[in-house]
Amino acid sequence: MQEQHFKKLENMYHAAPFQELIKSKLKISEGKAELEMEIDPILHHAADAIHGFVYFKMMDDVAIFAANSLEEEFFLLTSSFNLYFLRPVQSGKIRGVGKVVSRTKTQYIAEAVIYNDENKEIGRGSGTFAMSRKPFADVPGYKLD
Repeated sequence: MQEQHFKKLENMYHAAPFQELIKSKLKISEGKAELEMEIDPILHHAADAIHGFVYFKMMDDVAIFAANSLEEEFFLLTSSFNLYFLRPVQSGKIRGVGKVVSRTKTQYIAEAVIYNDENKEIGRGSGTFAMSRKPFADVPGYKLD
């Protein structure tokens, strides 16, 4: 059951319309999520490095999907997120790793770290994720191939 849940979450992630803009690959395991993407210059800000929204999106995605891996009934929502930009990136691949560090009946806390293709930390953050009232079964894309 758990492996099916992970696969359904991965399919749900890749089915989201926003993923057309950000080409990335998500892998989920118990309490953990990893995401990898190639940097496209279209994601650069005026100073020729990736925009901060890319950092936030990657950190939020790996943290919330790490939490979603432990919740099998209801979709989780980000209620807060704190992040630190550590170094700029202009090209290559980036990889994000998220892991759950705490959970209660209704909320999860997860940490996220992003690395460049030299395995140097470029960003770090943590978020709090609350249970919504929306069952996974009602979320488009939450299905097996």
